[in-house]
Amino acid sequence: MARTKVEFKNNQGETLAGLLETPESNQQALRYAIFAHCFTCSKDVAAASRISRSLADKGIAVFRFDFTGLGNSDGDFANTNFSSNIDDLIAAAKMLEDEYQAPSLLIGHSLGGAAVLGAAHQLPLVKAIATIGSPATADHVQHLFLNAVPELEAKGEARVKIGMREFNIKKQLLDDLNENASADHIANLKRPLLIFHSPVDTIVSIDEAAKIYRAAKHPKSFISLDNADHLLSNRHDSEYVGLTLAAWASRYLEIDSAEFEASQGTAPKVEHGEVVVTEKNKKFLRGLYSDSHQFLSDEPISVGGTNQGPAPYDLLLMSLGSCTSMTIRMYANFKKLPLDDITVRLKHEKINAEDCEECEGRKGKVDRITRFISFKGDLTDEQKQKMIEIADKCPVHRTLENDPIVLTQMVED
Repeated sequence: MARTKVEFKNNQGETLAGLLETPESNQQALRYAIFAHCFTCSKDVAAASRISRSLADKGIAVFRFDFTGLGNSDGDFANTNFSSNIDDLIAAAKMLEDEYQAPSLLIGHSLGGAAVLGAAHQLPLVKAIATIGSPATADHVQHLFLNAVPELEAKGEARVKIGMREFNIKKQLLDDLNENASADHIANLKRPLLIFHSPVDTIVSIDEAAKIYRAAKHPKSFISLDNADHLLSNRHDSEYVGLTLAAWASRYLEIDSAEFEASQGTAPKVEHGEVVVTEKNKKFLRGLYSDSHQFLSDEPISVGGTNQGPAPYDLLLMSLGSCTSMTIRMYANFKKLPLDDITVRLKHEKINAEDCEECEGRKGKVDRITRFISFKGDLTDEQKQKMIEIADKCPVHRTLENDPIVLTQMVED
């Protein structure tokens, strides 16, 4: 994967340090995500790094950064609180939108999960959210410094030990956490939510995951992390999160297999004027490639396909319909006709020749394509009729009517 150091300003004008994990330099990032780290952690915590790499490998670039006063970011941690973490997230999203692409996915670990849940309503372009070992509300972290509460109340500041490190915190942190003790906002996410949590997490109880799940509306999903610890220190746990998150997110970030292939540089090389069709499964799913476009063809579920793309006859009708529309538009523009819009609808049928008035001299089953064309605009009947005649001059129409010769040759790969 490729890593780029990125700095940006928070709302206070302080410089925050971040790292953008992207696919290899010859690959294209399809979507962007933000990873919010745990309370008093940094962007370089092992789980964040491993999860980011897994997502980047699937075409999702991940930006992780140090919140104010942590890691390599400027500012005094004692002056920060949960609300300032949300502000930092909003600033990071704005930077991505301005410099790269607006984030489509928010990922939060521990308190970072509570932060992304709190920030989501201010980020309308985010399409999906994931939390990992996260509390439902920010006030949950108070248990980390309960012994310091009397000193905070009396002096307004205290030095606490969280994990293996010591930090100065102020009473304003406690007050802000108390103001963020409600989970009501989770019900209004209006985005798909995936919750990862370990049943043996000793830092944030799995009961917190249950609170998030109960508060959220569908679509929502839960994945148990079995024997994982809170920090996902076992690389297999964090890599599992990354892989399953990438698979889940692809549905909601609208990443299809053809788009992913193109971004990874694994699409076949296609010469101009050619198309290539490859197998995507052992049934009907196929990859369709030109020299500059990739998409899928499939069959409906009713006949055994997965319905991930148009069926072959649908593609044929789309080809004729698009060519028809283009040809009419070129004519209307050349004649300066007041044509506002064109709609072309096509239908394919196999019928008996004896039932077809246009099939004189033919026997048995024949293919019939019916084309319905409508126009919008201040047009005369004569102008409309002329455009109907022009439709028959569409190059694809002419090709179909000219009984094209199709040669099939076997070649060695």
